[in-house]
Amino acid sequence: MSNEANNRQGSVLYLSHGGGPLPLLGDKSHQAMIDFLKAVTPTLIKPSAILVISAHWEENKPTITSGAFPSLIYDYYGFPKEAYEIKYPASGTPKLANKIFNLLGSAGIDARLDDKRGFDHGLFVPLTLMYPEANIPCVELSLVNNLQPELHIRMGKALADLRKDNVLVIGSGFSFHNLKAFFSPPTQQSQAMNQAFEHWLHDTCSNRQMTEDEREHRLINWESARGARYCHPREEHLLPLHVCYGVASSAAERVYEFEIMGKVVSAYSW
Repeated sequence: MSNEANNRQGSVLYLSHGGGPLPLLGDKSHQAMIDFLKAVTPTLIKPSAILVISAHWEENKPTITSGAFPSLIYDYYGFPKEAYEIKYPASGTPKLANKIFNLLGSAGIDARLDDKRGFDHGLFVPLTLMYPEANIPCVELSLVNNLQPELHIRMGKALADLRKDNVLVIGSGFSFHNLKAFFSPPTQQSQAMNQAFEHWLHDTCSNRQMTEDEREHRLINWESARGARYCHPREEHLLPLHVCYGVASSAAERVYEFEIMGKVVSAYSW
């Protein structure tokens, strides 16, 4: 990495990545998300490398892609042929993968390198919109399948030094992820729960009057928020946010709100 890159603090971004490959297939219900991802890129420091924590990869310990040229994993079903022909030929970076492995280990977190696994759509869908040239090397990090929020915040804290290397850390999830609700007619109650949880999330992530101990406590106990389990029957799409918060350990600098498939969703940058 260049000296210039080493003098820059990498950005951290939690984003709502949409439904499977639909953002790349011209789906109108994803237009606001597409516009957001294209617009947010110029606001971020151009990274030397990208680390993506994907909601679509869970292991029994944090696992890191370490191959030099990962393939793509089309981890979705029932879409047209072109969804399985998407290309995103970004290289991997074994050097960064090893650094992540060592940082986690130094924090007492047992991790694993995987030089065979490819990039899932949690990585290639948003990055196709954000960095279509695919010329920035990428590494993907799994969630841990116990889905413990405390552990995922710890993982993020262990990786905070990556920002000094101008690594862009992306938590690729979805601030609303109730699949049944996406395909059910909205009701006054469902809309109220969607809005209530988003309001809680905005406040938790960006309120500068809140201490970091309080912010962390709220994120760990996210289930207590109104509408939490309606918005996240299972929390794998929220936990990339916990990793991002751990990396930044501060209030988000920017909050973005838009709609995907008729639901209010959000993104956060540090």
